[in-house]
Amino acid sequence: MTAADRRDTVLDAALVEFAERGYAGTSTEDIARRAGISQPYLFRLFGTKKELYIASVLRCFRETLEMFQRAAEGLRGEEALKAIGAAYMESLESDKTGLRAQMHAYGAAADDPEIRAAVRAGYGDLVAYARRVSGADWPELSRFFSTGMLLNVLASMHVTDDPEPWMTDLLSGCGKDG
Repeated sequence: MTAADRRDTVLDAALVEFAERGYAGTSTEDIARRAGISQPYLFRLFGTKKELYIASVLRCFRETLEMFQRAAEGLRGEEALKAIGAAYMESLESDKTGLRAQMHAYGAAADDPEIRAAVRAGYGDLVAYARRVSGADWPELSRFFSTGMLLNVLASMHVTDDPEPWMTDLLSGCGKDG
């Protein structure tokens, strides 16, 4: 396996581990074990735990951006935003690791300026792409991304599992039937 392939394997393992326990609660030993490498080799690839965490956060945002791009391919305007929104909702249902990793990243960003910079950069790329492909004004983009964040929170609570009426109402307001 090449160093680049090994690096990807470590990032795969890191995403799962960080999604389960967050930055503070995850050990590099657990990541190395999951990746099938030694902890010293992990540090040769990434330097520090924080560098590995930031790389996994940026990768998570990049994968979300790539999903946005696939969903909106050939579309513009409101159609592009609708396609992105539908793809994002599908990803929340099918990729619990990505959702958990994203939620942990927002929490870690509150306490660490380097992690915050990575989260801002990744989220900023999502906003810039959605604006570029849709041509939407800022109020429309604010509503779009606000809905996405609400969906993150609702998905974190597993609201489609035995939903209460308020959950169904909120989901309906997001364009998703409970």
